[in-house]
Amino acid sequence: MPPVETLGAFFVASVVMGLAPGPDILFVLTQSALYGARAGFATTCGLITGLFVHITAVSLGVAALFQSSETAFNMLKFAGAAYLLYLAWLSFRSGTSKASLQKAQFPGYGTLYRRGAAAACLRETAFLPQFADPARGGLTAQIIVLGALFQLATLLVFGCVSLLAGRVAGRFNSSVKGQLFLNRAAGCVFTGLAVMLLVSSR
Repeated sequence: MPPVETLGAFFVASVVMGLAPGPDILFVLTQSALYGARAGFATTCGLITGLFVHITAVSLGVAALFQSSETAFNMLKFAGAAYLLYLAWLSFRSGTSKASLQKAQFPGYGTLYRRGAAAACLRETAFLPQFADPARGGLTAQIIVLGALFQLATLLVFGCVSLLAGRVAGRFNSSVKGQLFLNRAAGCVFTGLAVMLLVSSR
């Protein structure tokens, strides 16, 4: 088990990573601003689930398969990018006219949860092994503990972002221009995620 000092440093680093401007926090921010704080929490729970899948893959060594096989890595990369571009298209399409905005319906908490999970599954958590020390015991157990701390930090940060952004949801949704801006912002976030994934390397 890593020492308390290492766990503390890792938790602080995880909080800082969560606060840093990036596609994940922008994703939660736009969904919360569009649909309210609960939508942000649903998206956050999806992100946490996706992180759990990543952490499990790292701890079991499954991630090494995609690092060693260029074919498997490229298949996952292109499939993920295609899905993200599809979400971007949906976001941009919902903001093409006043009529489309007025007819736009809340996609549902389940849909937002699945979108968050899919987005997080495409993100690297390669820094986890950097805090693990073979001299402290099994690496699998250490990575699981570190992963749980990372999930907790993500939940705290993105939960606060959901609450804050949810407060402005009503103001933006009462304005066609506000809805248009948020939908385009969400589309840009999904497009950015897709581009980041396409240019990533093993």
